[in-house]
Amino acid sequence: MRKLKLIQQYYENTIIINKSRFIAEAFRVNTLDEIEDILTKTRKKYYDANHHCYAYRLDENRQKCSDDGEPAKTAGAPILDVLNKMDITNILVIVTRYFGGILLGTGGLVRAYSSATSEVLKNAKFFILEKQIRFKATLSYSAYQIFTKMFNYVHIEKTSFLDEVIIEGYCKEPLYQNLQKDAYTYKIGDILLENLGLFPIEVPADI
Repeated sequence: MRKLKLIQQYYENTIIINKSRFIAEAFRVNTLDEIEDILTKTRKKYYDANHHCYAYRLDENRQKCSDDGEPAKTAGAPILDVLNKMDITNILVIVTRYFGGILLGTGGLVRAYSSATSEVLKNAKFFILEKQIRFKATLSYSAYQIFTKMFNYVHIEKTSFLDEVIIEGYCKEPLYQNLQKDAYTYKIGDILLENLGLFPIEVPADI
């Protein structure tokens, strides 16, 4: 079963094609209200642009695209097609065009909006949703030094330095069983582990 990818931050890239400038912006979005707010701000930011074409996917059933004055299916549809082919969800891509005086034709527009979308996502870092175990570990300061060096299969989200060190993090379910065993191996006898349960976690797509 394929896993849908997500981005966690904003990306921007500009390409020039036959003197027309295409500014592509990719946003992480979770609601329709967010999308409308971003579209409004983008139209104000580039108030003098000729077109603000876009596509979004909130899931496989909630997606939409707009040509914003370009010929039908030459702008929004190519943007959405790239998002679908790359299996990206919870994303909004807006491609703002400043017309350069040279007509591109329908085929040229499709290629331009596809390229603008592909280029802005070329350097994006992608994540996937994966069920992992969240845990809390309470341990001494000396044990903490060992933990951070030797337990490289866990992802630490938060560390609190109090009388003892409290770590909150997550790891893959099979690896959680190794925590107690490795604590014994590395002589961290005073570690207190608490399994907080399985949760969907956004983890890098390349791990």
